[in-house]
Amino acid sequence: MAPLTRLPSAPLAETRSAETIAQHSTTGSDTMPRSSVLHLILVILAGFITVQGADSPADLIAQADMVYMSRTLEVSLSQAIALYEGVLPNLNTLPVQSQAHVLNRLSQLCYEATMFSEGDTSVDGTLFEKGKSYGLQSLRLNTQYAEAENRNFDEALSYVTDAAALHWTASNWGKLCGMNPIVGLMQQGGVLALFSQCVQVNPKYWGGSASSSLGSLLIMSPSALGGDREAGLALVENSITLDPSYLSNRMVLAEYWGFTYSFFGQLTGVRDAELIERELAIVLESTDNTWPFWNNEAKKLAETLLARLRDLTD
Repeated sequence: MAPLTRLPSAPLAETRSAETIAQHSTTGSDTMPRSSVLHLILVILAGFITVQGADSPADLIAQADMVYMSRTLEVSLSQAIALYEGVLPNLNTLPVQSQAHVLNRLSQLCYEATMFSEGDTSVDGTLFEKGKSYGLQSLRLNTQYAEAENRNFDEALSYVTDAAALHWTASNWGKLCGMNPIVGLMQQGGVLALFSQCVQVNPKYWGGSASSSLGSLLIMSPSALGGDREAGLALVENSITLDPSYLSNRMVLAEYWGFTYSFFGQLTGVRDAELIERELAIVLESTDNTWPFWNNEAKKLAETLLARLRDLTD
């Protein structure tokens, strides 16, 4: 049965041109017009958007792209995943650029879906695995990467210029490493390589967060496994310069440089209380809404870190 109300649909070339998809993949996007948000929320809450077998891949992508922009609501994020996954049976019929768009969005949304839970749960682990898998599938759309992946991962990555695929594959894989520290120590080289390539091909992608992510890994990793605290700190600080509106970079600075941790990542103390207080104050007082989903998460984390700091210093 067709939904009572549907978002506008049209051929993919009309709803999302190759130029538009390419622009999104190189810059990242987290906003939409306010009127569209209101309309979308009303449609979602009414339960009118459904994944229909009769919808073409272009229809599903158009609907998913619209729902995606209101994903601060968990129901919207889940609906976006369902719509993009509805494209997968016909993914190979689409141009490579459109395939990458779908897979990169799924990798990203699997990662973001875990932010609605408290801590890293088993369900989160499943989402991270899916997100990593979608990201790797996107990377393999590059034939040079696919040919070299099993032979030499670093060489394979040198052929990749898709910042979104690099970033979200690394993000999901990195969280999996964090959930299993022993395995993570053996696999984090791959995560470092992915973030490093992302920084090289497009340092400003997604608020410069590849730099802060790479920096946090270098700060936390022992030197024998590629860690370098000073280089990591420089990367995190540079990420804030790249996009001051992306508040999560400041949270990385506060969390990973302000506090100290053991070899396996357990919190051990405070390195720089003044820095923590400064960065948390900037985040909590900010009214910047350039990145609504991620800045909202940054503010939540700021409250958590503030409580942590008080526990350790009172």
